[in-house]
Amino acid sequence: MPLDAICLTAVARELRQAVTGAKVDKIYQPTRDEVILHLRAGKGNARLLLSANPQHPRAHLTQIPRENPDTPPMFCMLLRKYFLGGRILDITQPSMERLLELRFETLSELGDRVERRLVLECIGRRANLLMLDEAGRITDCLRRVEGDLSARRPLMPGLFYAYPLPTGKLDPAAMPEGELQELVLSRAPEGEGQDGWLLDTFNGLSPLIARELAFQAGGSREELAARLAELMDRVRRGEFTPTVLVREGKPFDFTFLPALQYGPQVELRRYESFSLLLDDFYAQKEAQERVRQRGADFLRSVTQARNRTAKKIANQEQDLAAAGDRERLRQFGDIITTNLYQMEKGQTLLRAQNYYDPAGGEVDIPLDPLLTPQQNAARYYKDYKKAQKAEEMLAIQLEKNRRELDYLDSVLEMISLSEGDRDLQEIRQELMDNGYLRQHRRPMTGKGKQKIVHAKPMEFRSTAGLTILVGKNNTQNDRLTLKEADKRDVWLHVQKLHGSHVILRTGGAQPDGDSLTQAAMLAAWFSQGRESGQVPVDYTPVKFVKKPAGAKPGFVIYNTYNTLYVTPDEALVKRLRVK
Repeated sequence: MPLDAICLTAVARELRQAVTGAKVDKIYQPTRDEVILHLRAGKGNARLLLSANPQHPRAHLTQIPRENPDTPPMFCMLLRKYFLGGRILDITQPSMERLLELRFETLSELGDRVERRLVLECIGRRANLLMLDEAGRITDCLRRVEGDLSARRPLMPGLFYAYPLPTGKLDPAAMPEGELQELVLSRAPEGEGQDGWLLDTFNGLSPLIARELAFQAGGSREELAARLAELMDRVRRGEFTPTVLVREGKPFDFTFLPALQYGPQVELRRYESFSLLLDDFYAQKEAQERVRQRGADFLRSVTQARNRTAKKIANQEQDLAAAGDRERLRQFGDIITTNLYQMEKGQTLLRAQNYYDPAGGEVDIPLDPLLTPQQNAARYYKDYKKAQKAEEMLAIQLEKNRRELDYLDSVLEMISLSEGDRDLQEIRQELMDNGYLRQHRRPMTGKGKQKIVHAKPMEFRSTAGLTILVGKNNTQNDRLTLKEADKRDVWLHVQKLHGSHVILRTGGAQPDGDSLTQAAMLAAWFSQGRESGQVPVDYTPVKFVKKPAGAKPGFVIYNTYNTLYVTPDEALVKRLRVK
């Protein structure tokens, strides 16, 4: 769900307490729609995410590392120019509006203290982030809206900023309790349709909250009035419970109060803060979205190559099964040769005793009437030799194609683990090196050499303090296992499934059992066995892991190993991740 106005009220309250007075130390723009403010305050450092993503606009403190582009966008440069070193004075929200206003004390070009603002509009597909000068003029915005496109409210540099136009709905938080209850009692419908009436009448209520109020009212107008008044009291007092709704183990929505409308089939998972909730809720969704957007071109190419290879394997398996019946051809040749004395040219069929049949029955052998009996026998022997050769070649080709399918499946699995542009660029280069994508000239360094992109593996820390590294693609897996790992480190990989190479750094010492188990759980999580229980994970010292000559990236062999059976745990993965 998009962040509704009441959830945003809760977020604004949290942020006001956490970052008021903090100084802007760094500013980054990881994606077109996201800005990260690195803040320094007496309570410690924090990272404030301001997202104008049309699918999920929001603001909150974040702990998830994001990869920044090598060259900052122009909007980011302007933010740095006007807000770097600034101090947050306040964070406000117009009543029941999906809009946050961040006030900063900054220095002008002349060194005078001036107040500038950042305005985050969390309004669905019209989401935007605007920077305003001390007079309230727009310095720039993520999405410029020219007058001819939206004459009612243009958003362009140099124009004075104005709030979004009113919707004509009522603000329930601003109405006296008696007036609010009187309105509900006189106009709300009895029975069904109360949620729709709430949405049409009041500003700031989401469909989920409207349904919840109607559900708790049970169709009664009096109960609906009481529930709505109670909700507004809760908002005014700042009583919010960050809650994620989980169905079949997967989060599907969130809200600021326990939602009872779904019954026992939906789990209500509470969080300490909205920042933690939003960080968790959107982390996986946005990672998948980034992969879809940035890796769409080669993801399509890999999927097509994978499907072609799978189809080729299916056809070759059919041909191999047919070639496996070649013994029948040789037997027909033998039976014809044995019965030459009773055959004549022009026959289309030979019925003779099948001495290869233990039961001693007869067999019908098709003949070419244009060939002599001897030539018919020779033809069957020739077809037998051809089938024998075809079986040998098919077995070779089938094994080759199965290895290719295995590799392409591993690439698709690795794409899903990508966390940023560098990961995707590394996979793209791997696919170009292996002929699946057209070669492009690599970017050059300042010294005229081709620039080689190397993304870093994911880093984790076991509860005992040991470092655990997890590869995010096949090239990275090779580099991590074969070049960067110490021969005495422990290598882990899920058994007989695609997944990441995992390295447990030991410093030459024997690792503790907890660290080994946690590394195995990471290997299981970052694999095709993520949704399974009791996943077998092989582990062995790195010195026993070898790469065959000419093998595809990520493919290794090992013979000396032990196996642990673990169940992947997402909470553990998040807890051990080094931020």
